[in-house]
Amino acid sequence: MRTWFITGGTPGGFGLAYAEAALARGDQVVVTARRPSELQEWAEKHGDRVQVLPLDVTDPAQVRAAVDAAEERFGGIDVLVNNAGRGWFGSVEGSPDETIRRTFDLNLFGVVDVVRAVLPGMRARGDGWIVNMSSVAGLVGAQGFGYYSAAKFALEGLSETLRQEVEPFGVRVLVVEPGAFRTKAYAGFQSEPVDETVNAYVPMVEGVKAAFVDQDGKQAGDPERGVQAVITAMDAAVPPHRIVLGNSGYDVVVAMHENALAELRANEKLSRSADF
Repeated sequence: MRTWFITGGTPGGFGLAYAEAALARGDQVVVTARRPSELQEWAEKHGDRVQVLPLDVTDPAQVRAAVDAAEERFGGIDVLVNNAGRGWFGSVEGSPDETIRRTFDLNLFGVVDVVRAVLPGMRARGDGWIVNMSSVAGLVGAQGFGYYSAAKFALEGLSETLRQEVEPFGVRVLVVEPGAFRTKAYAGFQSEPVDETVNAYVPMVEGVKAAFVDQDGKQAGDPERGVQAVITAMDAAVPPHRIVLGNSGYDVVVAMHENALAELRANEKLSRSADF
């Protein structure tokens, strides 16, 4: 029986999909959320194998307290799923400073704090999985979500290095890159104001907002099937370093890599000319 520690347990999202899948395998789960009361009824259905804890991952003290409570309850954390995160629309030039900082606090620095809190236990046991929920936007820039993309790009790089550093201790790292999935991630965009400081970008940002609002509830991705794909990847004899989820996301990422490789080769002579 493994213990999973899952951040971002908002109902209707990837967090609870991971929790349900873990429970179905006979494992036990710690699910964290900023509003844990929303999970009370769900938790009661699963008895002693579930622990729900309050956690805002941008609060380092809460992170440490939640990890300590989970380890005290279940004896250790075997699988960490860094799922908490979200983006705010705005241009690169015109996003308010506060929006930029909270984007990185939530999507990058919060992950760093949770990983640092969980890793000592994994290293001591010589085993563990860290699953970092990135995004297709962490590989392909998303207009109107530049800082979300930037934070996810940073998470990708962090995960690459982390994988190399923790592998000798028996800890594995998987990066997950979903496309558009039918979670509640888009649900709040309708009422969210366009807080853009440069008027020239307002039409673009409003168009981005409208597109996300229109997609809400129509996304092709199924969170439960997505999580099953992740678990299958984790169980593979040779687990991948990353997995893209969803047809449209897969096609976008393949095209990005093919175009990047073609451009790299087209400029090979220039690249090789830079050495002494």
